[in-house]
Amino acid sequence: MEKIYNYINGALVEPVSAQYIDNYMPAEGRVYSLIPDSDKRDVANAVTAAQAAFESWSGMTVEHRAAILQRVADLIDRDLDALALAESIDNGKPVSLAKVVDIPRASSNMRFYASGAIHFASETHITGKEAVNYTLRAPVGVAGCISPWNLPLYLFTWKIAPALAAGCTVVAKPSEITPMTAFLFSKLCIEAGLPAGVLNIVHGVGPKAGQAIVEHPDIPAISFTGGTVTGRSIAATAAPMFKKLSLELGGKNPNIIFADCDWEQALATSLQSSFSNQGEICLCGSRIFVEKPIYEKFVADFVKRTKELTVGDPLDSNTRIGSLVSQAHMNKVLSYIDLARQEGGAILTGGKRVIIPGRCESGYFVEPTVITGLDHQCRTNQEEIFGPVVTIMPFETEEEVLRYANSTPYGLSATIWTENLKRAHRVAAGVKSGIIWVNCWLFRDLRTPFGGMKQSGVGREGGWEALRFFTEAKNVCIKL
Repeated sequence: MEKIYNYINGALVEPVSAQYIDNYMPAEGRVYSLIPDSDKRDVANAVTAAQAAFESWSGMTVEHRAAILQRVADLIDRDLDALALAESIDNGKPVSLAKVVDIPRASSNMRFYASGAIHFASETHITGKEAVNYTLRAPVGVAGCISPWNLPLYLFTWKIAPALAAGCTVVAKPSEITPMTAFLFSKLCIEAGLPAGVLNIVHGVGPKAGQAIVEHPDIPAISFTGGTVTGRSIAATAAPMFKKLSLELGGKNPNIIFADCDWEQALATSLQSSFSNQGEICLCGSRIFVEKPIYEKFVADFVKRTKELTVGDPLDSNTRIGSLVSQAHMNKVLSYIDLARQEGGAILTGGKRVIIPGRCESGYFVEPTVITGLDHQCRTNQEEIFGPVVTIMPFETEEEVLRYANSTPYGLSATIWTENLKRAHRVAAGVKSGIIWVNCWLFRDLRTPFGGMKQSGVGREGGWEALRFFTEAKNVCIKL
C-alpha cells in the first residue's frame, strides 16, 4: 500500500512518530494509501527549514522566483491526466471535472502569481512640494497555509502560490481526507528545482498538525479555508498572538432567478451551481429563489434535468455526480435530508443513498436532491449542508427575496439572473455577500479579491489582495 510522505526541507520524509492514518478511496469505501500522522515535532522541523530558507528566497529577484513557479505550473500541465486521476480517486469527484476545473486552475494559480509578483505596484504620494511618501512591501516570513478537501490541489495552490510569489516561505497542511495531489505536487516541486525549505508540506489531522501550525510563534500569518467552526477555533488561537489571518469559511448561497432571466442559461447554470462537485463547493447555490410567475415551470424543468444527471463511477466519463468525500460526510448530508422531511419539506427527487454496482458498490454516493415547501428560516435553509441538496422557494418582490437571501449567518456568494440592468445593480448592492455573479456562476478573474461577509470569513484572497496579505507594509517619507 502506498505511503504518503511529508515534504520538509526539500525531501520526502516520514513523520517523526512513524505513525500513519488510513486514506480512503470514497468511491469504493476502502483504504488505498497511508497518510503521515504528523504532530508538532514535524511542524517544528518544517518551520526550522522554512526559516533557514527565508533569507535566500525573499532576497532572490522576483523574476527568478517567478521562473521557478512557472516551471511548477509547466509540470502540472504536463501531468494533468495523472493529477486529475489522483484527485478523482482521492476525492470521489468525476475525473472529467478534475481535468477541466481543478488541475487547470491549479496551474493558473501558479502562473498568475508568478506573473503578478513581477507586475505588483506599490503606492507613491507627493505631498505638495514638501515630501515624497512611498510604500515598501516585504514578505511577512513563514506563512501557514491550511487547505480543504473539496478542491484539493486548486485551493492548495490558491494559497501557496501568492505566499511563495511574495517571497514568503511556507508551511502548508492539505486536508487529511484528500492528501494525494499535495503529495504529488511536492514531487513536482522537487523536479522543478524549488529550493529546499521554501515550501514544506506537513500531512496530518487538524487538531494535531493544523493546530501546531496555527499556534507556532514563528508563523506570523495564517491562511485557512474550511468550515466556520474550525475557523472560529483558529481565530481564537491566532488573534491573541496578533497573527495576520485570512479565513475563507462556509456559505449558504442564494441563487436568485427573476422572471425576465435568460431561461435556458439560468436553468442550465443553476443545475451546475447546485450539483457541481457533488455540491461540495463553498460557492454552490444551495438556496434557489424563483420569482412567482415562473416558479412552477422552473421547478418542473429543474427537477426533470436533475433526474437526468448520471450518478456513477467517478472514472466514467459519463458521470456527472461522483461520490461524497467520506462516509461521515455522506451520513451528515443524509441527516439533513431527513431533517428537511421533519421540517415539512417535499423531496421532489433524490434523497437517498445510491448503490453503484461493481467496484463502487460500497462507495459514498447520494442522489442529487431537490426540496420545496420549506420556510426560509428553517435549519435546512440556514445551515451549510455541503452536498448535492438544494431547496427552491418562490418570491414576489425584490424586498422579499433580499430578506430571504440575507437571512443566514453566511455571506460568501450569490447569483442573480435578470436581463434588467438596473435591477441587477440594485439587487447586487442589497445582497450581503462578498462575491456576486450576475447571469453566470463561478466565473473568476484572478485579479479580483475573493472572500465573504459575516460568518463566511475575514480578509480577502485572490489577486493583489493575496500578495498584500503575505507582505508587511512600510511607509517611507522623504522630506524634499
